[in-house]
Amino acid sequence: MSRTFIIADDHPLFRGALRQALTGIEDGLEIVEAGDFSAARSAANEHPEADLLLLDLTMPGVSGLSGLIALRAEYVSLPVVVVSASDDPTTVRRALDLGASGFISKSASIEEIRDGITAILSGDVWTPKDFELGPEQDPEIADLIARLQTLTPQQSRVLGMLAEGLLNKQIAYELDVSEATIKAHVSAVLQKLGVDSRTQAVIQLSRIGSDALDREAGAVP
Repeated sequence: MSRTFIIADDHPLFRGALRQALTGIEDGLEIVEAGDFSAARSAANEHPEADLLLLDLTMPGVSGLSGLIALRAEYVSLPVVVVSASDDPTTVRRALDLGASGFISKSASIEEIRDGITAILSGDVWTPKDFELGPEQDPEIADLIARLQTLTPQQSRVLGMLAEGLLNKQIAYELDVSEATIKAHVSAVLQKLGVDSRTQAVIQLSRIGSDALDREAGAVP
């Protein structure tokens, strides 16, 4: 059976570079491309057998690491690899803490990208050259990540939908559950994050990836 890969990046040229790297790994690959976060979600839903999703941190419909959190919650069996121009140690560490199977820098060569993907498929964790996994430098962010890690997959999905501005009834419709169930999930999310309102929860989530978003906004892929 051939492998299936999903490339989620809004830059066609870089999607082409990733496709080139992937096609050099083995023959007969199925490669699905997505140019925004909504399309990435759809691709993951339509290809539950996918072996890997390569995720850009900044594309229409998502900001920073919140997209990684959402995908890891919705598709728990799908390995997600962050591919980003923001390859500083802080962003790499946070991505790994939030469930990424690896982190590939956009400045890497085609051969390095290929080596990284091959290593990840073999079960290894891939990071940029010279990266050393040290402790999170911001104690508040470290505490926030620890709190996010206590959320159940469904609670993480609800948090992601709150960040999209959806109302409880809209989230209930999307998840095919009752509005009362969503209210219970929201209450649990607020309690675990130590906040009092939906707005505060969304602000906390945005803090995780805001630095990476600011850096990548001016980067050339």
